[in-house]
Amino acid sequence: MQSAVRRRRAVAAAGAVSAGLLVLSACEKPTPMATITVGSSSVSEEATCGGEGDALKSADLTKCLKDTDTKSITVDPDETVRFGVDPDIADRRWTILMNGQPLTDDTDKTYRTIPGSVFFNAQYGAQGDSTLVSIKAGDGKKQSQTATGLWSFKLKKDD
Repeated sequence: MQSAVRRRRAVAAAGAVSAGLLVLSACEKPTPMATITVGSSSVSEEATCGGEGDALKSADLTKCLKDTDTKSITVDPDETVRFGVDPDIADRRWTILMNGQPLTDDTDKTYRTIPGSVFFNAQYGAQGDSTLVSIKAGDGKKQSQTATGLWSFKLKKDD
């Protein structure tokens, strides 16, 4: 009687392990993450488009910049906005876009800071109380126009 119970448990355990491995083998490798931090709040995102290192077509990039299903974070204009990227993104060089237009030069660092007031200043192309901010990864060449990934966030003004 005990050996039958042990056998059933062993079969059940082997089945669970097999099912777990099957599920894991079906998963794709996640794209690198980008994070925005304001004060003690943070929001992270996998690539909105691309992110695997292949060049994005211009039309795909434009379509991604129009995507409205992005994570958001509230920004007090007096706070500093901190951008952090995985080393995979930094290795390809990256820049910050505001409403689709370059806000910064490209860099290979994993971290940048920008005053929150910039994202709601008309001088920088801001309109209203929210701004689409994107991190655009390049192909690793300085000042390259080739995009390989896009991570987008919506910054909402905290009144």
